[in-house]
Amino acid sequence: MKISQLQPEQLSDRQRTELLFNNLDDNYKSGDCIFVPGSSRAVEYRLPKAIQLYKEGRANKILFSGGVIWKGTNLTEAELLANEAMRLGIPKNDILVEKVSRHTKENVLASMLILDRAYDLHHINRLIIVTAAIHMRRMHLVLKTYMPSWITYSLCTVDDRTTQKSNWFNYPFGRERVEREASKLIDYVKRGIIIDEEVEISGD
Repeated sequence: MKISQLQPEQLSDRQRTELLFNNLDDNYKSGDCIFVPGSSRAVEYRLPKAIQLYKEGRANKILFSGGVIWKGTNLTEAELLANEAMRLGIPKNDILVEKVSRHTKENVLASMLILDRAYDLHHINRLIIVTAAIHMRRMHLVLKTYMPSWITYSLCTVDDRTTQKSNWFNYPFGRERVEREASKLIDYVKRGIIIDEEVEISGD
């Protein structure tokens, strides 16, 4: 079934899980750059995975993207990620920073210029994407909508505490986030902001 055919208010918990979490497994291929969109907890959850992938040799540079400044700091998401990455031993020359974007679509659009300046876009074949499991479906579709069509992706999801595939329905905050994300994803597809896609949804 295509995402555009779904009605968010009619989805069961199982269908929400299938929509947001299924069939987004890492293919373990190496790429040109690790791409990490920011969030309020990205340093805690996304950065360790990005550093692990870098040290495993999956890519030789990490791009941190995000211009939001969260309460308690005067640095953007990307700057916080970059600073912590350097503190943990990632060389400054292997870090790219995009610090003007305000949401997922802008993460992708603004990062294209950074990537073009660093590599030339026509030389990029694969990006390694690191983001929360709940966010990966939308992130992947935004990439496929706006990035050049020849670029492919390896999807490396990370879990937080309350929005994991196996537990989101046990927590009020997890349920709120999953229901909101599913509705947002379907709405963006129906409005043409991101491309439509077939997803395996059971007939609950």
